[in-house]
Amino acid sequence: MGAQNGKDLLVKVDMTADGQFETIAGLRATRISFNAESVDVTSLESQGGWRELLAGAGVRSANISGSGIFRDAGTDERARQLFFDGLTPAFQVIIPDFGIVEGPFQVTALEYAGSHNGEATYELSLASAGALVFTAI
Repeated sequence: MGAQNGKDLLVKVDMTADGQFETIAGLRATRISFNAESVDVTSLESQGGWRELLAGAGVRSANISGSGIFRDAGTDERARQLFFDGLTPAFQVIIPDFGIVEGPFQVTALEYAGSHNGEATYELSLASAGALVFTAI
């Protein structure tokens, strides 16, 4: 697998809860991170005093963040609605030549900014709100 174009890392939202996903408009930068908490089960009997972790335990989560140009498109309106209503619809993240991550996310932060001689921008943060499914490409 060769180098990938960053613009191909897409964040999509289910616009009407019918499985029709649209790319969030105006994004210039996106990031997804996966996290897993470990559960330490080390005891006096642990071999050589080495830490032991309980397999399959702990909380797993994912976070998505993005920033871009505010376009006042339908997806901008949807993100704003999701934040104020506290909803957790399905999102998709397309990771080029890797796969698709899909599942419920909550909009945890939505920021707008602008300067006198520049474009209006926004930043978006999402937190996983349930089980995620990964589909390899």
